[in-house]
Amino acid sequence: MKRRQFIKTAGIGAAGVAIAAPAIAQSAPEIKWRLTSSFPKSLDTLYGTAETFAKAVAEATDNKFQIQCFAAGEVVPALQALDAVQNNTVECCHTALYYFWGKDPTFAFGTTVPFGMNARQQDAWFYHGGGNDLINEFLKDYNAVAFPGGNTGTQMGGWFRKEIKSPKDLDGLKMRVGGFAGAVLTKLGVVPQLIAAGDIYPALEKGTIDAAEWVGPYDDEKLGFNKVAPYYYFPGWWEGSAALHFLFNQQKLAELPKTYQSVVRTAAAMANKDMQAKYDAVNPAALKRLVAAGAQLKPFTQDTMEACYKAANEVYTETSAKNEKFKKMHDAYMAFRNDQYLWWQVAEYNYDNFMIRARARG
Repeated sequence: MKRRQFIKTAGIGAAGVAIAAPAIAQSAPEIKWRLTSSFPKSLDTLYGTAETFAKAVAEATDNKFQIQCFAAGEVVPALQALDAVQNNTVECCHTALYYFWGKDPTFAFGTTVPFGMNARQQDAWFYHGGGNDLINEFLKDYNAVAFPGGNTGTQMGGWFRKEIKSPKDLDGLKMRVGGFAGAVLTKLGVVPQLIAAGDIYPALEKGTIDAAEWVGPYDDEKLGFNKVAPYYYFPGWWEGSAALHFLFNQQKLAELPKTYQSVVRTAAAMANKDMQAKYDAVNPAALKRLVAAGAQLKPFTQDTMEACYKAANEVYTETSAKNEKFKKMHDAYMAFRNDQYLWWQVAEYNYDNFMIRARARG
């Protein structure tokens, strides 16, 4: 190619790039959103997951799409996060869907239900078993769209001011417990209380409640429950896992450019796995510290577990009989859970069981 012809062609190419630039700019607009969390900043794993998500969105869009995070109470109280998204007070939130089970018990399946799946199984259901599609079908009535946004893994059974030696010891107990578990424990005489994280310690200290469950060693240590209730029970059968979600106002999410919608989904998926990984990393050391400080680690007795399992199945049957949405979600969830544990008993359980015993032998 001759020199003059090359310069002329290059000039046309450069002009073409200049013409295309406005179209590129239009596909990557500057957007500022607000996110309200249902958690205080002191719980760095829970609240921090929202910050992880927002940072990933900003980095993937060259800081053109920025999401400002607010702790519980800064915009709305912890348990009003869904309402804030629904009425567009904020564009999105980070919360546990079972906080809203009072609106409809079907919400519980978005987080966890008693004797449900573990964290890996639940992610499989969300991403490949149609679970999150069912969640979003249900959420249409609340003007919201949800993406999985973290998991605590199997939780602890909580802190008790007295020992639980049998199911009878649960009768009359005032306990802070979240979600659908309260309905199950009511059958055993427990008086459930849904209290936000920051209010649990003073309630336990003053004796307003007799027991409280939150998440696990890392968060429980931060909240100081071991100082006011000595008995630390396991496992948290009502939370074999506990999933959080990022909720988005339906219209606001739909208005985003397709590339930004993809960024949001990808950032949420990354934050979802990051939370579980962090809890798995920090819980062992926290448990050691709690026990060293005097916490009395105890398992729920077999008869207590069996009584709770029986009560849970009774509640599922009763609720399914009067709530079609709940029944649809329950049937899909439990079918997936049962197949998962068929597989788990072959490989995962046997491997873990061997390794636990091997560790004990040193």
